[in-house]
Amino acid sequence: MQIDNRYAQLDPRLYHRQMPEPLKNPVAVHFNPLVAAELDWPADWDWLAIVAGQTVPDGFAPLAMAYAGHQFGQWAGQLGDGRGLLLAQVRDRNQRLTDLHLKGAGLTPYSRMGDGRAVLRSSIREYLAGHALNCLGIASSNALGLVSSDTPVQRETLERGAAVLRVADSHIRLGHFEWINRFAPELLKPFTDHVIEQYYPECKLAESPYLAFAAAVIDRTAQMIADWQLVGFAHGVMNTDNLSITGSTLDFGPFGFLERFVPDWINNHSDQQGRYVYQNQPSIAHWNLWVWLGQLLRLDLNKEDLQTALATFEPLFLQYYGAGLAAKLGLSAEQDGVFELGMQFLNLLKAEKLDYTNSFRFLSGDWLKLRDDCIDVAAFDRFATDYQALIVQHGDRGNDGAERRQAMNRANPCYVLRNQMAQTAIEQAEAGDFSEVDRLFWLLATPFDIQPERERPADRQPPELDQALVEVSCSS
Repeated sequence: MQIDNRYAQLDPRLYHRQMPEPLKNPVAVHFNPLVAAELDWPADWDWLAIVAGQTVPDGFAPLAMAYAGHQFGQWAGQLGDGRGLLLAQVRDRNQRLTDLHLKGAGLTPYSRMGDGRAVLRSSIREYLAGHALNCLGIASSNALGLVSSDTPVQRETLERGAAVLRVADSHIRLGHFEWINRFAPELLKPFTDHVIEQYYPECKLAESPYLAFAAAVIDRTAQMIADWQLVGFAHGVMNTDNLSITGSTLDFGPFGFLERFVPDWINNHSDQQGRYVYQNQPSIAHWNLWVWLGQLLRLDLNKEDLQTALATFEPLFLQYYGAGLAAKLGLSAEQDGVFELGMQFLNLLKAEKLDYTNSFRFLSGDWLKLRDDCIDVAAFDRFATDYQALIVQHGDRGNDGAERRQAMNRANPCYVLRNQMAQTAIEQAEAGDFSEVDRLFWLLATPFDIQPERERPADRQPPELDQALVEVSCSS
């Protein structure tokens, strides 16, 4: 494995070098062989000792990043890695720069009122969520390994300390630029040059590299949000310090995958106003980008050009989302009426509170099952008539549509990480049984394939209609 610590070569005001604080009596919860293969992880390295903070391999340069941000729409001031360390940057087997970031590594100068630790329940959720999104084809951080320990951590109750070794293309956030602009503005140009060099080298050839960089970040963010919406993923805490500069999903806290289609479901217990609900994610991403673009004015960019760049976000999002929605329907985004049909279907799901993932999957085969789930059968029949007309227009006339249905099954997963699935794995892990973490890991590794030998009924079962929707605590 090739170590390439580029971030550690930047101005030292941007970080604080320190070693992790080891966990007591660490226990292996899970190791990700898929990520290990991508990294060419050395077989003779003791991953458990590394994730537990007991061993730091030669060449690693642990540091806590400084950044700032807007949280729930308000300036939050200096933030930073309060319980995490960028252990090292490495080149993966395709020579892509990759961060190894240890979460739960102990106190740092940026911990504020925190204790620098992570607990087992939230670490399991993050470990499985990053894996799930990656296997769904969505840009996201992942993780190499997860450990539990005897280190006590006080939250609402006393819990087990844990750590997860996160793997991502970058841990640089929109909030890094906010910190620099407020506290070290002279670093803005060299820092932005670094980001372009490492993550957007194609922008160097543009007439205005910084403006091209802004446009590229907007584009990647639009695609990430569209991908979230298409699988029903609600991040739950889209603060500017939780959005990556590369358009990859970062910082799993009170996230949730929609089950019954309630687009204004508040999945974050702390989000009392519903700012970060699923249906708001495109507009919040636009707002976050607006805040971020303001940090670039010092790079001799004018406001009008940045406004023009930001104006591309909505059409880009609609382009990505529209193409993905058409694929989920087995149709072409260029067909007239396809987007409107998708909205008709979503309105049906919302009115009936049907399961988002299951309902799209039923479209490739079990229409009667979907119809039986509807109270307003006439509304479903109107949708089905309109849908059938577009299918015929698409070119299924004269064949059984097998190719279209196969394509739909590659766009509509059977499995997402439902809350009850994660909760069951957590409860068993807290009792010392990590087998459910392993089962879910492999189930979610191939989410588009039906796995009767591995799945359990709860893996595709939505909550009862009268069951209260879960709000996940930010406490982690």
